[in-house]
Amino acid sequence: MQQLLQKTSDELRLKYYSKRTIKSYLQCLTDYFNYKKNDWKHLDVENIRSFLLEKQSRNYAPQTINLYLNSIKFFYREIIKSSYKIDLKFVKRSKKLPVVLSRSEIRNIIQAIGNSKHRLLIALSYGSGLRVSETVNLKVNHIDLDELTIHIQQSKGKKDRITIVPDKLITDIQNLIAGKKSDEFVFASERGGQLATRTVQKVFENSLKKTGIKKNATFHSLRHSFATHLLENGVDVRYVQELLGHQNIRTTQLYTQVTNPRLKNIKSPL
Repeated sequence: MQQLLQKTSDELRLKYYSKRTIKSYLQCLTDYFNYKKNDWKHLDVENIRSFLLEKQSRNYAPQTINLYLNSIKFFYREIIKSSYKIDLKFVKRSKKLPVVLSRSEIRNIIQAIGNSKHRLLIALSYGSGLRVSETVNLKVNHIDLDELTIHIQQSKGKKDRITIVPDKLITDIQNLIAGKKSDEFVFASERGGQLATRTVQKVFENSLKKTGIKKNATFHSLRHSFATHLLENGVDVRYVQELLGHQNIRTTQLYTQVTNPRLKNIKSPL
């Protein structure tokens, strides 16, 4: 089993999958291999179906079941080189609306952070619509304060994009990066290396707790809020799509359901 998992890991790295995806695929495959028990190289569609149905019966989320199916398909297609198609349909994702924080809630979260570097980290993540991975990977030479832009390099889907920098953060950013080399991380750890994504998420979670906000928000809610607030300001959805780096406009249009002014102007009959 370990040899097959190592081969899968090597192939995923060769295809430039993210560390997070590689870890998830290997965990899913380990789970499936333990379920199948032996003869892992033999593709058994009915066995895969039973495995996924067992996950479904245990109330696994549709996204998680899709992840299991993707990892199994990758293994048999890329590692075993099987020509047999795994003809199983993907589970439909639940269409949940994103959790969006109001402008005042964002302000309260930022103000509740005592550490100036962490305060800037959260402010910039919201003000530029950054994913947590993009925040920890941000380097000095990615930021152009003259043009007020950030060049996000090789992010999700291995795509580059340009996003904006809030002008009110210029001085704080200048102070933070003063004396740093161009290839150094903007938000470095205490030892000078890259911050862990969990550390950044914890900063947000601790601040959210301090404010007493009851919404089920995560660090990614900063990005959701960035998109929603831009649309509320009248920015065209296609520009928002570019700033977020969405490949499909339908992904961005989800935010229009959160910010529909016509719905918000309707008064309850009560």
